[in-house]
Amino acid sequence: MSVLPNATLGLWANRSTFFWAATAATIGLGNLWQFPWLANQFGGGYFVLLYLGSLLLVTLPLMLAETALGRHSRHSMVLAMAAEAAAIRQSPRWRWVGRLSILAGFLVLSMTLVIGSICLAYVFYGALGHFDNASTAAMTHLLSQLVEDTHEYRGFMAWHLFFIILVGAVAIRGNVVERAFRLVMPIILLVLAGLLWWVFREGRGAQALASVTALRAEDVSLQSVWLALSHAFYTLGLGLGVWAVFGAMMAPGTPLKRSVIAVTLMDTLVGVCAGAVIYGLASTAIGASSAQGFGLVFVALPVGLGEQPGHQFMATALFTVITLVAWTSALALSESVVGWLREWVVAPRWASVLLVLVSAWLVGLVTLFSFNIWSSVELAGLTPFRWIELVTSGLLIPAVTVALAIFLGWRGPPGYLVRLLGDAPEWLVMLWHLILRYLLPLVVAAVGLSYSVVSLQLLCQNGDLGWCAPSAHEVGAQGMTGSERSPGPNSRPGPGKAAEY
Repeated sequence: MSVLPNATLGLWANRSTFFWAATAATIGLGNLWQFPWLANQFGGGYFVLLYLGSLLLVTLPLMLAETALGRHSRHSMVLAMAAEAAAIRQSPRWRWVGRLSILAGFLVLSMTLVIGSICLAYVFYGALGHFDNASTAAMTHLLSQLVEDTHEYRGFMAWHLFFIILVGAVAIRGNVVERAFRLVMPIILLVLAGLLWWVFREGRGAQALASVTALRAEDVSLQSVWLALSHAFYTLGLGLGVWAVFGAMMAPGTPLKRSVIAVTLMDTLVGVCAGAVIYGLASTAIGASSAQGFGLVFVALPVGLGEQPGHQFMATALFTVITLVAWTSALALSESVVGWLREWVVAPRWASVLLVLVSAWLVGLVTLFSFNIWSSVELAGLTPFRWIELVTSGLLIPAVTVALAIFLGWRGPPGYLVRLLGDAPEWLVMLWHLILRYLLPLVVAAVGLSYSVVSLQLLCQNGDLGWCAPSAHEVGAQGMTGSERSPGPNSRPGPGKAAEY
């Protein structure tokens, strides 16, 4: 068996850093453009409770497992799996779980950098008054011009590169990353709280909040339960190696169990507050209550903002928050890949960051071009971006989390989980063990299989594949990583099609 490299990722200086970094990893764009719509359409407050229950029952044990592995080994996911497998006399092939998680994290990072560049562009659009008394058609055209225009795609590339530089400027120094998490996340929460106060002051807050939290039993169904479970699984960045590297850098004495519970509660609270802010500001836009994804954030929201007094300031503040959410998510994802590269080649941090971000830029161009000049390039009915999305969310992430649950639930000897978790009540360790062993592998496999099946059924939307059922075009879409999915992955982008992503 090979000797593990003697590499260290360093330790955070402050115990609170884990909470703020973990909050950055969990509060993604899905909290802004998918969660509010899901709550509005599938039961309101009942959906929120189902989602919170799914977080606590399914995703929290997985988050705890991955973080505990990193903390125990003080390595990123690949070497953590290798070290733990060696410690309990298991096959060294278990390190492939870590390698797949790094690959998944890298692919999600490449997509996040593209989406973040759109958010960044809208900060400037709002500041320059592009939303002034805008119509839905005008905002759809603005989004289409930025994302889909085959003659203007170089402008999209410039925003993409600009956003990557903003991420790299901080990621290149580890101590600056720690300070960024501890500074930026409170700023995001404070600005969000200020926008929520303004919405209530304008008399729209109660109705907007009710759209997300009102108890509507008539809208609850088995689909509500399944969507809450799926969104909870994909929204927290599981299976991407992020939690292992955060655990590895966790300051000694950090309360792990309390921290992950606080993070799950914060994720839910931010989703509810963001929904109230977005629906409050977009309330005047036609069809805002039924919009999601790009259509909610980049069309309905600018239309609503354009009718507000001082809309340029409001738009700048709100899209700055949205951009910072994407930026902190990208920063968290980059830590996973950079940590692995530093341990693999024992490279200095600056070189690892540079190599990771340049590679993510190149792979991200595949996603970027899939919106415009490569929009007609398809393999088996999917654009390159949709294949990246499907492989990542439908295969890699579920496979990594199922394998991790099996490793901890079935391969660990008696007392192993106690050593990982540290000081914990016996009943909690037993419950964790039962969930890892019996519940999580089945639930996560079902979520991943469902995602893949729905995605493949959506290939039949155009009816040009021989194996498609006649009614396949009626199948609705579910969430993606971070829950950022469109109604139709094989829809060829055309004028205004970007609003459907």
